[in-house]
Amino acid sequence: MTPIIGITADRLKGRFQVAQKYAACVAKAGGLPIILPSLSGQEEAIIELCDGFVFTGGDDPVMEQWGIETHQSATPCDSERQQFEISLLEHLANLPDTPVLGVCLGMQWMGILAGGTLKQELEPQYAANHRSGNHRVSGDLGDAIVHTSHHQAMSDVGSLAVIALADDGIIEAVRDLDRYWYVGVQWHPERTDDVSLGQGMFDQLCVAATR
Repeated sequence: MTPIIGITADRLKGRFQVAQKYAACVAKAGGLPIILPSLSGQEEAIIELCDGFVFTGGDDPVMEQWGIETHQSATPCDSERQQFEISLLEHLANLPDTPVLGVCLGMQWMGILAGGTLKQELEPQYAANHRSGNHRVSGDLGDAIVHTSHHQAMSDVGSLAVIALADDGIIEAVRDLDRYWYVGVQWHPERTDDVSLGQGMFDQLCVAATR
């Protein structure tokens, strides 16, 4: 069976858009990629259609939703995208067997919804290593050089388990141990050359989605 994998899209200047590499990686893993427009009210129909999900990278969470002031350095996420993706993740919380991969912003949604704490601006000694480029991560998923592009990170992940750290101690991957396959990575696997932590993340997702 070919699993149908829903991929969240950004909203920009009246368009829904997503980097082509997400779809290419899903297709290479044997899945059928479907780009999801952020239209609230469609969550149940989308869940009925899809066998698994990729929550893609993007701009920064608007934290007022959780009673926290958004940092002045943030590039705020589109409000409709934020509301749709948060709602979709909340619906998926009732379906623990549905596999989910969160990438960068997607992992941050996971951490915040699990009761974690988002560090909205990394200290200078960390920022240069993570904002744009390659660095090493290690943990349960493997030990490899990955591609990152972020200036925020989870400092606490609530009910999730930390399964990978950067070489400077920044949290780089999480998992919900009470769900079948619910994994968030702070790096960008669609831009990572290492097979295990790049294409391999999409391979694992699609395998999980065929069970």
